[in-house]
Amino acid sequence: MIRDGIKENENFIEENKADLAASLQKAIIDTLMAKLKRAVKETGITEVAIAGGVSANKGLRNRLEELSEKHQWKLFIPPFEYCTDNAAMIAWAGYEKYFFEGETDLNFQPRPRWPLDPDTHSNHPIFKTVGKKGVKA
Repeated sequence: MIRDGIKENENFIEENKADLAASLQKAIIDTLMAKLKRAVKETGITEVAIAGGVSANKGLRNRLEELSEKHQWKLFIPPFEYCTDNAAMIAWAGYEKYFFEGETDLNFQPRPRWPLDPDTHSNHPIFKTVGKKGVKA
């Protein structure tokens, strides 16, 4: 057992981290595929799409391709270059906000769609109807 290995060898995790990571990835993909099969069975939906940073995972892509072939699902996965992580987009939005406004004390209210252009809301004619929150990007 892993627990016994850890007790006997304090370097167990370091020495086995590739195997542990692969096992964790397999467990996550197995769980996702089981939930996907259940969802397809319950809904009858046979078109499956994946996007975002997670869609760049080769193990997940391979399993989705296998299942879509086996069950004749229509699968939509963007090319790798379009599988960006949302963290990169959030970081860029933060950079833009810092560039235009400088440091902040982080006391602003979060919004799910923050305008990247600081003047978006004030320059847009709809501003009068949407209020202080402005036009969402």
